[in-house]
Amino acid sequence: MAAKSLAELIDDCIAPALAAQGFAGRAIVSLWPEIVGERLSQRTRPLKIDWPKRRPAPGEATEPATMVVRVESAFALEMQQLGPLVVERVNTHLGWRAVGKLVLKQGPVAPLHVPARPAPPLDPAAAARIDDQVASVADEGLRDALARLGRAVSQKARQGDPDHK
Repeated sequence: MAAKSLAELIDDCIAPALAAQGFAGRAIVSLWPEIVGERLSQRTRPLKIDWPKRRPAPGEATEPATMVVRVESAFALEMQQLGPLVVERVNTHLGWRAVGKLVLKQGPVAPLHVPARPAPPLDPAAAARIDDQVASVADEGLRDALARLGRAVSQKARQGDPDHK
């Protein structure tokens, strides 16, 4: 059996939860920043898609769904004005007119995970001091691990990390 990537396994795990909220897949939720842009994605989150309860008669057009979006209270008026643009972007992403309108729910929006910036290089004097401190460790793997740990701690201290003590 071939190994599966984490992305492939995640779809199977979260699909039932997304389906319960009206999402056919994780695309809208996971690609929200790409769909609406960085500025909107920092203040909004898609919550669910409410699909019409009534099935259309044969030959009748399908009624579009309503997308419920969480929005920070201070940003709600602006988001209301941008609603038609967001609907257009979501439908463009999906490839069909799935969403007809937005319903805004005001409340706090959790920050998106922001990828960490690479740490600046450690100055040579600090790197040499760390190497000297671990030089007496006989096991090469342990010595390398301790040196990496020392460099990471030194870099966090240089960056003024509030979690560093």
